[in-house]
Amino acid sequence: MKNSASNRLGVWGASAALALGVLVSGANGMVEPAKPGTGAQSAEGGDRLTVERIYGEPEGGKRELRAKSYGPARWLERSVDGSQRLGLTTVETSDCDCGGKDIVWIDAESGEREVLVSAERLIPEGAEKPLGIDGYQWSSDGKRLLLFTNAQRVWRQKTRGDYWVVGLDSESLWQVGADFDEATLMFAKLSPNAERVAFVQTNDLYVQDVGQAAGARALTERGSRTLIHGTFDWVYEEEFSLRDGFRWSPDGQSIAFWQLDASGIEDFYLINNTDELYPQLQPIPYPKVGTQNSACRLGIVSVEGGAPRWIEVGDDLRDHYIARMDWLPQLEGEGAGLIFQRLNRLQNRNEVTLANAGSGEVDVWFTESDDAWLDVVDTFEWLPTDDGEAAGSLIWLSERSGHRHVYRADRGEQPVAVTSGDFDVVSIEQIDAEGGHVYFMASPGSATQRYLYRAPLTGGASERLSPDSEPGTHSYQISPKARYAVHTYSAFGRPPKLSMVELPSHRTLRVLEGNEALRGKLGELTLGAAEFFRVPIDDGVGGTVELDAWRILPPDFDETLEYPLIFHVYGEPAGQTVLDRWGGDRFLWHQMLAQRGYIVVSVDNRGTPAPRGREWRKMVYGQIGILAVNDQAAAAREILEWPYVDAARVAIWGWSGGGSMTLNMLFRHPEIYGTGISIAPVSDQLLYDTIYQERYMGLPEGNPDGFRDGSPIHYAEGLEGNLLLIHGTADDNVHYQSAERLINRLIELGKPFDMMSYPNRTHAIREGKGTSRHLFELMTRYIEEHVPAGSRRP
Repeated sequence: MKNSASNRLGVWGASAALALGVLVSGANGMVEPAKPGTGAQSAEGGDRLTVERIYGEPEGGKRELRAKSYGPARWLERSVDGSQRLGLTTVETSDCDCGGKDIVWIDAESGEREVLVSAERLIPEGAEKPLGIDGYQWSSDGKRLLLFTNAQRVWRQKTRGDYWVVGLDSESLWQVGADFDEATLMFAKLSPNAERVAFVQTNDLYVQDVGQAAGARALTERGSRTLIHGTFDWVYEEEFSLRDGFRWSPDGQSIAFWQLDASGIEDFYLINNTDELYPQLQPIPYPKVGTQNSACRLGIVSVEGGAPRWIEVGDDLRDHYIARMDWLPQLEGEGAGLIFQRLNRLQNRNEVTLANAGSGEVDVWFTESDDAWLDVVDTFEWLPTDDGEAAGSLIWLSERSGHRHVYRADRGEQPVAVTSGDFDVVSIEQIDAEGGHVYFMASPGSATQRYLYRAPLTGGASERLSPDSEPGTHSYQISPKARYAVHTYSAFGRPPKLSMVELPSHRTLRVLEGNEALRGKLGELTLGAAEFFRVPIDDGVGGTVELDAWRILPPDFDETLEYPLIFHVYGEPAGQTVLDRWGGDRFLWHQMLAQRGYIVVSVDNRGTPAPRGREWRKMVYGQIGILAVNDQAAAAREILEWPYVDAARVAIWGWSGGGSMTLNMLFRHPEIYGTGISIAPVSDQLLYDTIYQERYMGLPEGNPDGFRDGSPIHYAEGLEGNLLLIHGTADDNVHYQSAERLINRLIELGKPFDMMSYPNRTHAIREGKGTSRHLFELMTRYIEEHVPAGSRRP
């Protein structure tokens, strides 16, 4: 008897779908399904998608179906005709013959434009072309600009390059650290008075007077591959998103910085077999689960030099994490100090700690704890004291009520709730102390969407500011005092639209980038209906829980026929796949599969970081790869009850944590999934890094069964269908070792499988011309070979 999804969803008429709370295409800002048509599958256009159209790399141009961005944009208040006016600076292609780009200021209210730094101004003496603009920052008075150029990739991001200071008054152009080799400076920042600039070079911290011809002076010494000042080791960067590791003091006389000693960490070697005649080895200090971490401490050094003063952060330097640090906002005459978040190794205790900059002594402001793990609060946001002279209340995010909410934390007292209710605050966007409000993102009605709210800092009801007419995902770059914002809106099948809006009214002042050209191209395509729904499953304790999901149907969908089914999966605490926002290339590739006759589905299991309460997110603690596998299998069984799904043609694919999930599903539930594509998976959790895996699983000695039972390598004997294993050999994140160990196990078991290694590619598998196109052509071909496309009669 069909007592699940087939009966609940049945025939997908609009009225039945809406009655069940299903978000139907068209009603949610998604692409309307076009009328069926054959269309030519060509790169030149037509109503059909191809891998070439999605992932092709045209010479000198951008991909045909790629959304345009805006910026990088920075808020800047400046004097215009004797009055202070707030505006936004952005980067635009210059009209000059020299090529390059201008930095343009746009008045937030009127839209009046002015070129502040022309491309011609960015041509160094003796050069023919202007400097490229990879990033920039303004001095507090807007009279100097620090430009980042010639950026080079370090792990995930481009954080190493060259820096130049542009003087708007003097029309000067001066290179920072000109004595050093090209593209070796990191994280340069102007001092508060813009008279100095500090930066990291080869893991030491330097400072230089602006305009000085040479002579940057080192503030730390002995920086090396393992002794790191002002930046971070691999695992801090990857798992805490920490890269820039120093902070100017408010008076510009001192710099606080992280020091990491990675000398006790075992090296993992990446092997480059492609670029030289003989292999080149790249060692990375990489702490595997349960092994030794870097020793981490904080120091403060005068810009005039001298020995650093070390903060008393405890004796267990290798078994704690200093996840965030900044200066306390102070006025002259008050004792300067630092505030930092210190987590224990298990990451279930966070001591928010003050440090005296002079003595190095510390005092715990308050402590946050959890039975599972704690998420780091990204920034320190402050309310001033009543006299406005110093830091008063710390604005904090906590799950102590069972939902994530905003709190005010005064020194020595327990935090007091600012927001409340049966919903989660996703993030704090802006504090308007003068206006008395906190602006934050939340989505009480749907975990797949995001909206802007505000609430009084004294507590009280929250007010939604994002318009009801635009369901989907909103994001904001809010100006100081929350007067204006750059607003980005997108939905599942709708590309981003960026606008300047006034707050709190949310009145649109002008569209900054509408992506009209891309919208036009999408309108020419024959696309399948894209729909959100919820899948009811047994919660394991006698009740029912509903999982968020989406599906894309073939454009010519006929409910009397049966179609093959493709699952896209991730399922770990680091991300959601079921989000009502523009999905870019991945969305288009799934639409391409739908055009070829597949139903494509994705489900978010419990334990994903959806705003559905603490219990939802943290019930996965200690059982990564266990609870999620059960949820995904239960959801798949419900979906297989749909009368138009061919249960003999089911595939699953995922990347990274989704690659691990794919292996688990294929090995442990071969009765459901006949084919799987696993990209860059963690085959054994003991092979991954300390910070991520221990955060969600604890230490191996405390949870041996969990580490074993959640690792797909221990279930490889269950493989019955088709497996395509894909991995980059230069993956610094999930090492190629993970694939090799799984390969050995499958060989030992006599299991046939297919594999593709991408030489010298990282976890992203995107390096090198044609790589992305090759990868997705491979995946498309594998799916079509093993899961025949198209509809069939039952």
